[in-house]
Amino acid sequence: MPFEDVLKPFVIEVEPTEPERHGAVDLYLPDADGPRPAIVFVHGGPVAPEQRPTPRDWPVFRGYGSLSAAKGVVAAVVDHRLHAFDAYPTAAEDVAAAVELVRADPRVDPNRIAVWFFSGGGLLSAEWLRAGHGWLRCVAANYPLLATFPGWEIEPRFRPVEAVGESTLPIVLVRVGLERPEIAAGVAAFVEAAGANLEIVDVPNGQHSFDLLDHTDESRKAVELAFDKVLAALG
Repeated sequence: MPFEDVLKPFVIEVEPTEPERHGAVDLYLPDADGPRPAIVFVHGGPVAPEQRPTPRDWPVFRGYGSLSAAKGVVAAVVDHRLHAFDAYPTAAEDVAAAVELVRADPRVDPNRIAVWFFSGGGLLSAEWLRAGHGWLRCVAANYPLLATFPGWEIEPRFRPVEAVGESTLPIVLVRVGLERPEIAAGVAAFVEAAGANLEIVDVPNGQHSFDLLDHTDESRKAVELAFDKVLAALG
């Protein structure tokens, strides 16, 4: 995707919430009393280390963060270091640290956490699908990379298609109809391997990154429906 595309606005108009910055993690906080459930948003990649703005400042992730806060949920957007195809272990460490930071915040209910993956970040979902943490209530993924391309070597721990069959977590998959064939193949294998705990939100006319590229009612309804499913899992 051309870099200028990542600067396109989020498909839903939402009142902006200014996040708190904690190192590599931005927290979007709702105007609500008591500890709230939280969603950790994990961007895709690889993203070049010199690219500016970094993903947490892209309009799409500022949009997801603000929309979460408007719905009464804490959002965390993490700038992880998936700078190259061999950097998944480093990115995984960053995501795990972000989740721990979120759970330790007194404004968060540490027992109601969801992790939401996007695009190339989808491979990072495998470890969370296997984790079995009681406090992890949902794994979500938008147009995710769920299987590696032919000839691409990656550690077995980053294979969601193998992990999903072991998972009992609620899973929300946002699937686009105009997906790239090489990514769609992995999504199809993931769906076949998943159990009854998988819920699919289809965007038939959506392309990869529909939530910033396709400003349509279909896109907006898909984002809202995915949010509804994740919030239901959070309780």
